[in-house]
Amino acid sequence: MDRYTLLQKIGLYIGVAIFLAFILLPFVEMFVVSLRPLEHLFSTPYRFWGDDFSFDAYSRMWETVPLLGRYILNSIYISTMVTLITLIFVVPAAYAFARLQFPMKNATLGIFLAVNMFTGAVLLIPLYRVLRTLGLLNTYWAMIVPGVAFLIPTGIWLLRSYLEKIPRELEEAAYVDGASRLYTLRRVVLPLAVPGLIVVSTAVFITAYAQQFLFAITFNQVREYQPLPAGLYEFIGYQDVTWNEMMAASLTGVLPVMLIFLFLQKYLVAGLTAGAVKE
Repeated sequence: MDRYTLLQKIGLYIGVAIFLAFILLPFVEMFVVSLRPLEHLFSTPYRFWGDDFSFDAYSRMWETVPLLGRYILNSIYISTMVTLITLIFVVPAAYAFARLQFPMKNATLGIFLAVNMFTGAVLLIPLYRVLRTLGLLNTYWAMIVPGVAFLIPTGIWLLRSYLEKIPRELEEAAYVDGASRLYTLRRVVLPLAVPGLIVVSTAVFITAYAQQFLFAITFNQVREYQPLPAGLYEFIGYQDVTWNEMMAASLTGVLPVMLIFLFLQKYLVAGLTAGAVKE
């Protein structure tokens, strides 16, 4: 920061403040709505801040949707399984793209990048036919398998970039000592790649947690297996929507992800910046 002038610092702080406002204001509005009575949410003129705040919605939401706790646990379970399975495929694949030379390597990476351009809605019909053939409809796997399929390319791109920053000399020294490539990956590369693995795991977990709605309502009709995004639909009635309870449930469901992010924040920063400067 010392190399910036005063005006540059002021401009930088203003830019950061605007960015944070766009990120945080929706959560602030959700929290305010969750504290206000339902009949006061549509008052004219609308008041962002009021003196009618209460936490009643946070207690009533469990009565309105009795399975809310199950939905939150389902989301955590599905996201955790997606993350673990994705890492099983991503680690060897990313290492191969970072270290090995084989035909169509760059073209394959380009295909992986192109896959990320398609949304789940484009492939719903073929995914439904595949899951029906495998007998996975109306199970947790109906949401886990598509999540893994869509997130493997993202994981490969993220981890490959990190593995390329690890010096090859460390692996060559292990080869000289007679270590196999698999042993070198497990005992030399992966311990050094822990910050990168944390970045990939966090990105995959958060994305899997957020993209469950479309897969859940299409491939699963069993309430006990529904994740939180689909469970929030139960706050929508025939005549009205309990917006305050829905916002309270949404914030409660987001809380586990926020805690994970805060706990891993220092590791995420280390993983994102490691290897940025080449010595």
